[in-house]
Parts: sequence; structure tokens; C-alpha cells
Amino acid sequence: MRNRLNSSRSCAVLALSALLFSVPASRGQDSETVLRRNVAWQIALDRVGFSPGLIDGRPGPKTEIATREFQRVRGLPVTGKLDAATAEKLGVAPDNAFGRYVVSQEDLAEIGPAPTSWIAKSKLDRLGHESLDDVLAEKFHCAKHLLNTLNPGVNINALRPGQKVIVPIIPEPADLPSVDRLEINLTEKIIRAIDSQDRLVALFHCSIAADKSKLPKGSARVEVIVRNPDYSFDPAKWPEVKEKITTKLRIPPGPRNPVGRCWIGLSLPGYGIHGTPNPELIGKTGSHGCFRLTNWDALRLGRIVRPGTPVRFTTGPSPHLANR
Repeated sequence: MRNRLNSSRSCAVLALSALLFSVPASRGQDSETVLRRNVAWQIALDRVGFSPGLIDGRPGPKTEIATREFQRVRGLPVTGKLDAATAEKLGVAPDNAFGRYVVSQEDLAEIGPAPTSWIAKSKLDRLGHESLDDVLAEKFHCAKHLLNTLNPGVNINALRPGQKVIVPIIPEPADLPSVDRLEINLTEKIIRAIDSQDRLVALFHCSIAADKSKLPKGSARVEVIVRNPDYSFDPAKWPEVKEKITTKLRIPPGPRNPVGRCWIGLSLPGYGIHGTPNPELIGKTGSHGCFRLTNWDALRLGRIVRPGTPVRFTTGPSPHLANR
């Protein structure tokens, strides 16, 4: 990826982009400066494993929560704001927030048929993305509206291999240690990864069950981690589906699989932590009972847990975690 990205400092392009972006400029700062700062802030949080949600240049509650927790474990004043000390610890780099990415044939190969019928889905070998902007949004952990903002007048879905598009630059993620346990806060809709020294090492936003009676209590453990999983569609568990289906269906792997690119199965039958084909809905819509993450967050979490990792379900305000 890096060999196709070049740092872009084109004021003409980004100034035009900023005009289309509803970010209030602070006194003494133009819209481009604010946009670069906000995106760089979210990129830096994403890199260290404190997820801001989608990178969108519009810091909201998810970005603030991630910032507060980062500040807490780094011994900084806990404000949820990007002050100078926090920016330094995070390594926020506004000048490197955006780059020009060269679309590849591999990107287009990520696009596949997108039937709405579950029976039709079950007959495919793979469930690819619906469009190129979906491919790029996942690759660069961002909202599709940010891509449109950065590329005014460009039909992203009509781009061909060799053509360029401006994207947020996602650096290599920081190494995270294996974790001792997970805490899933059902009130905050947050999964916290905690090490053996009781230190918070990563934080991910999730969706939880829409039906509160399906929310688990107590504790569980990780049973299995599967990348690029199949999915067993059971019509009895999808009452909202009106299609006439009388048997379970095997749904093939791919980014649009109902559990996305990674399944972390729990010891509670039918429950797991997994990715999603709709990252923009994380925390906004409920699941059938599992815990949905963005595909990139699910894959990252899957690398730091192991079979046997304890999982505890909590409610209410989480205790303040700090380095010890």
C-alpha cells in the first residue's frame, strides 16, 4: 500500500474539499487546517488501538471516549480533547493526513455480485464489496463521505486501475500485546482489551443486541478465532427476513458476509465478536445478539486474543483504568 501512497499537500484540492465539509473552523484556523487536524487525530488513535470509530474528520463521542481513555492510561489530563500534550503522545501529524492512492486491479477484484436474496448469496463463492468506494473505505478505515469530500467532482466508483484518489493515510498499526481479558460494557457499547497488569491496551466500539433480553450477563471466554468465516444462516433467527427459506444456508466468506472478515466465537452458544459489512452502523443499530465491530477492528482484536481469553460483561460507567 505504501508504495502507491504519496503525501499530498495540494492546497487547491483540499481547500475545495474543505468547502464541502461541514467542519467549523476555530478562530485563526481555516477549514483545511481543521480537517487535517481532525483526520490526523483519528488516524493516530486508530494506529495505537484506541478506535475513534470511522475516520471521518468529524470528531464526536467515539473519538472523545477513545481520547479520554488514551489520556488516562498515558497519565495525561483527562479532557477528551486534542491538547498539545496528547497530540505529542499520539504522534498526530496533520501534514501527513492525506495522500494520493493509485487504484489497483486488486481493489476492483474486491467487488463482487451483491444480491439481496439469501438464497442467491448462498450460491456465491464469495461476498465481495458492492462498489469501489466500499473497498477504499474499508482499506482506509474511513467514512465514504470523507472520500467524496477529498475528491470533489470525482466519481470514485468509475475509477480504473492506475487512476489516483486522495485518501487518509493509514500507517502500520502499533504492535499490541496479547491481552489477559476482555471487558464488554453493554451501556457504553465498548470492548476493552486489558493486559495482565490491569492496563488498558486497546478499545473498540461495538453494536450490541437490539433485543435487550438477549444481552449476556456474567462472563464467558473466547472459544475460537476464524478469519474469513462462513456464516450459517438460520431463518428461525432472522424473523425480519420475508424470503421463503426452509433450511439453513451456508453464506460464503468475504467483506459482506454477515459476520464480516473475522469471527471470535465465545463460550456462550451462538454469541461472538465479529466484523460487519456495514461499519457506518456500528453503535447505531442493534445486532441479533453478537457484538459487531468494523472489519478492521475485528481482525485486530482477533490478533491479540486467544482461545481461553476471559470475557466479562458489564453495565454502567466503567471504572477508570490507569497504568500501574
